[in-house]
Amino acid sequence: MKRKIAVFTGNRAEYGLQFPILKAIAAHPDLECQLIVSGAHLDKDFGKTLGEIERDGFKVAAEVKIEMNEDSGFATAQAIGSGVLSMSQCLSQLKPDMLVVYADRFEGFAALISGTQMNIPTAHIEGGDVTEGGALDDSVRHAMTKLAHLHFTTNEDASNRIRTMGEEPWRVHTVGFPMIDLVHAGGYTAPEVLAKQYNLDLKKPIVVFTQHSVTTLIEDSVNQLKPSLQALEKLAAEGVQVILTYPNNDAGGRAIVAELEKFMARGLKNVQLHKSLGRSNYHGMLNIAGRVGSGACVGNSSSGIKETPYFGCPTVDIGTRQDGRLASTNIIHTGYDATQIEEAIRRCLFDEKFVEECHSCKNPYGTGDAGKKIAAELARVELGHKILNKKMTIPCVL
Repeated sequence: MKRKIAVFTGNRAEYGLQFPILKAIAAHPDLECQLIVSGAHLDKDFGKTLGEIERDGFKVAAEVKIEMNEDSGFATAQAIGSGVLSMSQCLSQLKPDMLVVYADRFEGFAALISGTQMNIPTAHIEGGDVTEGGALDDSVRHAMTKLAHLHFTTNEDASNRIRTMGEEPWRVHTVGFPMIDLVHAGGYTAPEVLAKQYNLDLKKPIVVFTQHSVTTLIEDSVNQLKPSLQALEKLAAEGVQVILTYPNNDAGGRAIVAELEKFMARGLKNVQLHKSLGRSNYHGMLNIAGRVGSGACVGNSSSGIKETPYFGCPTVDIGTRQDGRLASTNIIHTGYDATQIEEAIRRCLFDEKFVEECHSCKNPYGTGDAGKKIAAELARVELGHKILNKKMTIPCVL
């Protein structure tokens, strides 16, 4: 009998990272995938990306509504509570053999709490990473690590941290960054298709921009965004093609969306705004920026740290959100300063030496086989008392 593997996804970025895992689970002869869709996937304000999942051919086993109607820490705490209630009901109905949850977002935190409290063996992907940037990510991610029963990390540094946190070594597996599976297989839109779809001139520079809120500084979200927009406006006036995308639905996200829409209402040339490019188009844009023409990835998304090295794409990381991340040499870090941001983008676009260095940068996040490694371990690992009975390996020293 096949093992039933419930996989939780709560937003577009997370789903893109999970796609290779979902494919590998679906292809494994001993596994059955139960996909649980929630969060921003069901929210029209953030692109309602449920349709993208269905177009990819995955059968959705359950839709779980998690209410997040305003930008505040209070609303996030309420959302986690409602998520635990709705996810526990969902898991009670699906009765999976295992649950898979990704990274550090509040929706996934709610799902993982539900699974572990119901004695469902739960695997956590991308634990052990460090982001010291003032977001709640580190606290949530490490809490999820201590609740989870099985750990799949993107790099050996992260695995070492998890073992240092007292997790038994047999539970920890370094598999690499799952998204590299897709790009390694060429799973992104061709340049000429993107040029037609987005009315782009491939001979001119392209900037792909996404800036999320820092969830411990929600009230500063708009002020942190404005210097970026000032820099981008100046570059767009010189002919640089700027593609803006919505942030995720963290607290502070709606304020950023409102500011982006106000920016667009000015009718600036060479600037366009999209709720979501979709995984294939987004990576296609990074391919253009890194390999085909000239361009840059700009903002504070983790994709700018972990996905751009594969494409050799010059990248500007703005602010503190990704502080502490393992980063390659294609990344330029700046503060929330329009002049700094503009200068960094110009370096990405016009500094031939730096661009060449980016093209040859090393990717520290794996070789493109994470999905298969994860599926194989999900099929192999012994279930029952052993996996549920967690032990602390750190000795007591008096």
